[in-house]
Amino acid sequence: MAFNGSENGQTGLTLTVLGCGTMGKAILTGILSSLAEMKSSPPGTSTSGSSTPAEEWPSRLPSRFIACVRRPETVKNLRKTFAAYESAVTILQNENLRGVKEADIVLLCCKPQLVSTILGEIEESSKNLFGKSLLQKKLLISICAGTTAAQIEEILYAPFSDRKDQKLEERCRVVRAMPNTASSIRESMTVIATPNTPLPPWMSSITTWIFNRIGRVVYLPPSVMDASTALCGAGVAFYALVLEAMADGGVAMGLPREEAQLMAAQTMRGASGLVLAGEHPAYVREKVATPGGCTIGGLLVLEEGTVRGTVARAVREATVVASQLGKGVEGVNGTRF
Repeated sequence: MAFNGSENGQTGLTLTVLGCGTMGKAILTGILSSLAEMKSSPPGTSTSGSSTPAEEWPSRLPSRFIACVRRPETVKNLRKTFAAYESAVTILQNENLRGVKEADIVLLCCKPQLVSTILGEIEESSKNLFGKSLLQKKLLISICAGTTAAQIEEILYAPFSDRKDQKLEERCRVVRAMPNTASSIRESMTVIATPNTPLPPWMSSITTWIFNRIGRVVYLPPSVMDASTALCGAGVAFYALVLEAMADGGVAMGLPREEAQLMAAQTMRGASGLVLAGEHPAYVREKVATPGGCTIGGLLVLEEGTVRGTVARAVREATVVASQLGKGVEGVNGTRF
């Protein structure tokens, strides 16, 4: 399946994913699914049920995609995943430089501890082979946990004295974002760090557009991005654990496993839907907890087990770990206590 990417005769943009692993694949899957639906939807219509409603529609959209990976088994996996979009997706193995050269937008999805190595190699090779940075004037969106935009800019510019006085419009513009793995079903919660210097209009609109295709989007200051990583990124796993525990309780009391899991998942979805519709979580809880009923009995057990404090502590712990990962610290979880 091919995509046009523009309505005014211009060529579509090329989006390269550096490190197309679990998250890169999820985001790319969500974008491709959305673009496929857009072929039968009018421009400006949101095709994701959970997208931010108001949206500035970019004049050019991505129409070509490049997935850069290291291992041959990952190449096979991606070819299978994107078989329906073969004409739009190119998969490259150990060819990051080519991927960046052909891109208008680069999505950095590697592990935090690899950011310096990957970008350093690209910049060094760019200078040696082309005499300039291949990221110049391009948009670089990083979803690497704990890695700030300032750290990435340091990697791109600090080693090269000739770039220190480079004009803003000549530079690579870096945006930090934190989506989650629900991107693949377009139910992500993405937090985008507000840039210190405003982006050019096309970069701003395409950044919002990309993440609106895979769920909801909010913009927050860079100072809270590690907490956002914990709540939205790691939070998917936290909710999955609670869901599993709910299903286990049902199984223990005689429910079939498959039905118990479905019931727990739909119940969690319903509770989330009520909150997203405007109801406060405390109100949702209180209106179910009738006097002398089973709900209040169960809630008191949860409170006695300090579930509220434990869950909140998990978010706080994940925040600390995310910040340490961005600094290149390894084995953080093994040294916390």
